[in-house]
Amino acid sequence: MVPSEIRALFAVASRPEVVSLAGGMPYVSALPLDEFGGMVGELIARNGAEALQYASAQGDPRLREQICDVMALEGVQACADDVIVTVGAQQALDLVTRIFVNPGDVILAEGPSYVGALGTFASYQADVVHVAMDEGGLVPEALEETLLRLRREGRTVKFLYTVPTFQNPAGVTLTADRRTRLLELAAEHDILIIEDNPYGLLGFDGEPMRALRADDSERVIYLGTFSKTIASGLRVGWALAPHAVRAKLVLAAESAVLCHSSFSQLAVREYLATQPWREQIKEFRQLYRERRDAMLDALDTLMPEGCTWTRPAGGFFVWLTLPEGLDAKAMAPRAIAERVAYVPGTGFYADGNGRRDMRISYCYPEPDRIREGVRRLAGVIENELRTRDTFGGVGHHVSGGVDTPGPEVV
Repeated sequence: MVPSEIRALFAVASRPEVVSLAGGMPYVSALPLDEFGGMVGELIARNGAEALQYASAQGDPRLREQICDVMALEGVQACADDVIVTVGAQQALDLVTRIFVNPGDVILAEGPSYVGALGTFASYQADVVHVAMDEGGLVPEALEETLLRLRREGRTVKFLYTVPTFQNPAGVTLTADRRTRLLELAAEHDILIIEDNPYGLLGFDGEPMRALRADDSERVIYLGTFSKTIASGLRVGWALAPHAVRAKLVLAAESAVLCHSSFSQLAVREYLATQPWREQIKEFRQLYRERRDAMLDALDTLMPEGCTWTRPAGGFFVWLTLPEGLDAKAMAPRAIAERVAYVPGTGFYADGNGRRDMRISYCYPEPDRIREGVRRLAGVIENELRTRDTFGGVGHHVSGGVDTPGPEVV
């Protein structure tokens, strides 16, 4: 396990004068907090003995049924018996990795990939091999080429880890035809797919994308969470796995935590049973759409020539690439000095790539703060360009490890 080289910056970035475009924190203030508080009070009054007691390591049975109803919005037909409730999707990812991965095994992951996943894979001494993405998500031809190369080298691929919908950190979404091809390649090469889907219900246009798990119930393990659609502080996620794998996940969960929080599970159960949660998700979608629009408009207006960025159709993040000769990681302290924060791209690669890239987030700041943050960031980049043009390319540092996330980076 490697300590984060960027975490120290976020102690400074949390100051109120700094516009943080770094964190992936959901805007929980949009929840009806009075109603939520009343609901929790009623829960304790009626079911306090259950909510404050030990529970099953697999999770509350009624909540697991409700989780199946949530996944059905993405075309997933599931049995509650194959669901295990976890401490956010992060714990589900850790348990899956613990079960399947031996030191030196290969895990395929999009490049860039979620920093929390990379930290987990590193802790189990996996060898992460990145597969290229573009605006349509993971590139199937690159995946096939990588699988064939690894087979020739005699290396064991345990699974492909993917965030196919509104990806963290790039914001892109795997197209429908590529989803079909990805499943075909997984079958041809006999590999497992870990589908991490925190943002799937937070699209800005149209109905939710059909999940990979909806079209392959035996080869895809689906990870979900209520952190983005209810509240991250509840720490309730889940894994949907084939029956034999689910049994191993329960055993691993028992050894890790004995059982999960009954209180958090029953709070989510009560919320789904009594509150208009579908309408709340629509409100979140509208809120994040407005903030996405504010960010894209500011980027279009203010960014210097040579910068490029993704245009997400949902989720929380934009992936910005700097002009040649600039280093986002080296630039980060200078951005903090100008009172704006972002996450350098090197944290989203296991191999030191991403030095020209950064992740910027629109989920938490108000639209006016987003515009101001982009204005400050554009000024920092313009200064870097002047330095480059005067003195040549900016030196860069290649990370020797994986940045592990603090809660403000997820």
